Amino acid sequence: MTETDKQKLGKTLWAIADQLRGAMNADDFRDYMLAFLFLRYLSDNFESAVQKELGPDYPTLPASDRRTPLAVWYAQNPDDTGQLEKQLRRKVHYVIRPEYLWTSLAEMARTQSAELLTTLQKGFDYIESESFTSTFRGLFSEINLASDKLGRTYAERNAQLCKIINEIAKGLADFSTNSDTLGDAYEYLIGQFAAGSGKKAGEFYTPQRISDILSAIVTLDSQAPKTGQRVHLDSVLDFACGSGSLLLNVRHRMGPHGIGKIAGQEKNITTYNLARMNMLLHGVKDSEFDIFHGDTLTNDWEWLRETNPAKTPKFDAVVANPPFSYRWEPTDALAEDVRFKNHGLAPKSAADFAFLLHGFHYLKQDGVMAIILPHGVLFRGGAEARIRTKLLKDGHIDTVIGLPANLFFSTGIPVCILVLKKCKKPDDVLFINAAEHYEKGKRQNQLLPKHIEKIIDTYQHRKEEIRYSRRVSLEIIEKEHDFNLNISRYVSTAEAEEGIDLGVVHRELVTLEEKIEADTRKHNEFLKELGLPPLP
Repeated sequence: MTETDKQKLGKTLWAIADQLRGAMNADDFRDYMLAFLFLRYLSDNFESAVQKELGPDYPTLPASDRRTPLAVWYAQNPDDTGQLEKQLRRKVHYVIRPEYLWTSLAEMARTQSAELLTTLQKGFDYIESESFTSTFRGLFSEINLASDKLGRTYAERNAQLCKIINEIAKGLADFSTNSDTLGDAYEYLIGQFAAGSGKKAGEFYTPQRISDILSAIVTLDSQAPKTGQRVHLDSVLDFACGSGSLLLNVRHRMGPHGIGKIAGQEKNITTYNLARMNMLLHGVKDSEFDIFHGDTLTNDWEWLRETNPAKTPKFDAVVANPPFSYRWEPTDALAEDVRFKNHGLAPKSAADFAFLLHGFHYLKQDGVMAIILPHGVLFRGGAEARIRTKLLKDGHIDTVIGLPANLFFSTGIPVCILVLKKCKKPDDVLFINAAEHYEKGKRQNQLLPKHIEKIIDTYQHRKEEIRYSRRVSLEIIEKEHDFNLNISRYVSTAEAEEGIDLGVVHRELVTLEEKIEADTRKHNEFLKELGLPPLP
């Protein structure tokens, strides 16, 4: 399928969502819409695996028969279904009985079956309980089919679900729906729902263009970016992964076999489920990723809390877009936490540096980290100044990138990207001031491909350019700016005023005076001929 077709599918599905959600909040409807799209993917993937497993025994049905081939096979081979399910659970790690497949549910929706809601709930429960790995557990836990938002009575809710599923089925009918296509449609819908979610969007969505910058930076060779992209990453971490789009962007750059392990953490349960669905929809096998539901700041993930330094997981790349200036509860116990004790705790009012230090702790010695933060981390005083100073003195801050304002759905403030490394060769800090490089949009400003390419090229080759980028020594940062990293101190975008040549100005004034005197004399001659008094 072409990129144009993928965009068309996304727009078709968004038009359906926009039409059907009515008075329902965009966030609420998003969960139903995306869950059904995911169920369609799981069903297609499962039926393909069944067809491959059964080979010539897989039933072929005429177009007039609206049953699923799997339902026919189950009816014909009741004694063999258990063995088939065992084989499929081992191979695709989950099982969907024929009555819970998307095609079966879509047929129920088309015929307005009164049992659709009940069957759908049983299907969700079955897929979760009969899966082979924990990846599928709780995937649909936040999809409340008994919600009053769908309708006040069972009949109203059932009718609404029939309508939604039927419209999605019709919308998908004209398109090829392999995992890549459905994954792109899923991403498109996430972006569209984010656009309508305002500040809430910050919980789960990083704009694609900003994601492109971070993923490009961390996939370049960490020690010598100018040599180009790395061939392989053993592991990548996003500790505030939202819907997982940033991790998927890194994977897209590296290719399907370019990353050994994808790890993500997300505190919001609904968004955590979105991330797992998003991974699977993009063809990432459940053995290739691990998304954990828990609080990053308190380090809930037991795997990361390994006390033996030799066993503590470390990552080639760390990317993140954590909540900006998030209020948290720094405690005495956290002050002794291995992540923070060498730098100190971020203030209660803003956990920005706590998030940064968490990710930095799990970075490999030759790894690279790119994190989106508000500009305040560059210049705020107190505890943040102490953390910033130590990171600078230890040579860990590699690049500071200032982005334009109003790029996010969740906030209009300008943000920056900090690039950190535990071992870096340059003994200076590269400042990139891209604040003026964007295209103005109706609701959000946009970064065009040329803007992104310029940022990445400047980082990769450590270029300097007037009013855009500059390499600054630690000595200047310390002695002239007291470790303040406010970008405009180092790279001002203001145009220099042209110098004034006083001699030229004087000659112009003398010439003007002489012209005024000549014109006045000529005018007075006309007045004299008319018998009128001259001008003074």
